[in-house]
Amino acid sequence: MSEAEYAFRRFFDDHHTDLSRLAYLVTGDSQAADDLAADAFVEVWRHWERVQAADSPVAYARGIVTNLARQWIKRQSRERAGLLRLGLLRRDRGESDTPAVLDVRAALRRLPLRRRECVILRYAFDVPEREVAAILGISVGAVKSHTSRGAAQLSEYLRGMPLMMGGHHG
Repeated sequence: MSEAEYAFRRFFDDHHTDLSRLAYLVTGDSQAADDLAADAFVEVWRHWERVQAADSPVAYARGIVTNLARQWIKRQSRERAGLLRLGLLRRDRGESDTPAVLDVRAALRRLPLRRRECVILRYAFDVPEREVAAILGISVGAVKSHTSRGAAQLSEYLRGMPLMMGGHHG
């Protein structure tokens, strides 16, 4: 195995779960998330030298995942005109013993994509604002406003729901 292949394999092992989770949070679809993470790693390998040379290789990879997820969402909404999403929201509501995490997912899905991406990257992944800006190709100021608006909107949707958002950040 070449040194590049070995380094890539380590990168894959270290970050596959993280990138798959990111894809899942952005798309809300676990099947698609695994596919998108796999596709992202194909891209990462294709540009491996550039990825390794980046300030933060994982930020580079997150950027790829976020872009692929965005394209996936556009395809979905074109194909299904949002009806599926409404169905998912309704199903989450109906089950009495559904854990709060489903409510969070449903609420996240209602946020505009940019806000959702900012909130997920900042809160679920603790990605610094500058890095989020680089990943999404927007300014730090835009990240701040999308994040604060997104968080406010999220807590509005989740009001009255028992919620443990980021409870592990002691």
